[in-house]
Amino acid sequence: MEINTGNTAWLLLSSALVLLMTPGLALFYGGLNRSKGVLNMMMMSFSCIGLVSILWTIYGFTLAFGTNGNAGLNNVIGSFTQYLGTGTSGITEEWLFFGANTGIPTYAFMAFQMMFAIITVALISGAVSDRMKFGGWVIFAIAWFTLVYVPVAHWVWGGGFIGAKIRALDFAGGTAVHINAGAAALALCLILGRRVGWPRENMRPHNVPFVALGAGLLWFGWFGFNAGSELTVDGTTVFAFLNTQVATAAALVGWIVVEWLRDGKPTMVGASSGAVAGLVAITPACGFVAPVPAIIIGLVAGTVCALAVGLKYRFGFDDSLDVVGVHFVGGWIGSLSLGFFATTQVNAGITDSAILNASEGLFYGGGLTQLGRQFAGSLVVTIYSFVIAAVIALAIKAFKGLRISEEAERGGIDIADHGESAYEFTPAAGSGGGGAFTMAGIGPSTTPDADGKAAVSEKVAG
Repeated sequence: MEINTGNTAWLLLSSALVLLMTPGLALFYGGLNRSKGVLNMMMMSFSCIGLVSILWTIYGFTLAFGTNGNAGLNNVIGSFTQYLGTGTSGITEEWLFFGANTGIPTYAFMAFQMMFAIITVALISGAVSDRMKFGGWVIFAIAWFTLVYVPVAHWVWGGGFIGAKIRALDFAGGTAVHINAGAAALALCLILGRRVGWPRENMRPHNVPFVALGAGLLWFGWFGFNAGSELTVDGTTVFAFLNTQVATAAALVGWIVVEWLRDGKPTMVGASSGAVAGLVAITPACGFVAPVPAIIIGLVAGTVCALAVGLKYRFGFDDSLDVVGVHFVGGWIGSLSLGFFATTQVNAGITDSAILNASEGLFYGGGLTQLGRQFAGSLVVTIYSFVIAAVIALAIKAFKGLRISEEAERGGIDIADHGESAYEFTPAAGSGGGGAFTMAGIGPSTTPDADGKAAVSEKVAG
């Protein structure tokens, strides 16, 4: 195999950009959260980097993108043995794109898709902040990744029935990532129940600069998420890149206009959330639509998602950080938009029988066929993810591993589950010293001070 250095370098760079999105998500979610649970919120994202990276290498990639010999079984799941990550064939073997020569080592594509799997699982965590046991989250993340994300990735991108039979389009993850995670988030927060005091108590974001920084990192990394999904640098890549920018910008504007008209004041949290809503909505469409339709998609997403986040108050489900209102609703908007705006002027592979074998959108002469396909594919993922997530959550709940106690929730999950806090409010002077190790919570923390009182560990103070 002769490696195409340009394609491979672009994909590896895109992989790094997509990985950066998960720490960005940790900051975005962490800032939206209350101060007493910010570290737990961020730990959920960082734990996904650890867990999913390992599981994807061991069995996730081969089940999602491998090909088994049974055509019927291949509609549902990939190979159990093709890419086990135990040899070096992934370096010398070329990844084929619908049979075409890419010059990309299989392991480069494996790394790229690993980053998608990581952030998809992490997205769910925003719905359950402040109240889900970290151990329960780890079990849920492993089970949901295995039973839901892996097969859905195969159905949509790996030769399974949503892409090959239903022929629903998804350029970079509107269905496989955002609808998938959003449906699971809804199921999990319903099973978990409301936070203590919600919605009566003030649960406003504790650190708006964190929110803005996280949104900025997500926006930056999303260019790898979307444009990198073309696997090469060509005209479609340019459209995906440009569409990502203009749709996100339009959604930001749409969200703050809704706030301005409804509440009289545009907010930084609203601008950040609007940007994320636009990123979500353009994800499935970025490589299939022209820039002006991308702006329309962004405006619709920003406006509708700004209104959709209020549904939790009407229906009484405590989706803490609006995963349903932004990712689930935004994912549906983006998926259905392809039924209106998909065009071969941007991506000739849409109607190519050897590649996607789909149809153009309604506004480009394709009728309602593709809209129906998009609806069917999105509905399948919604139902499957919701049901399996609910079953997993109920199983964990049965063993009392799902939710922390009310006392621990009121005191703060950071202290209860992790023994640390994000902010130190005790005076720096006169605390008896102890150096960096003591400040980090390492070593003795009960040395009496001059008054004979035991010193409190600085790691958990506040």
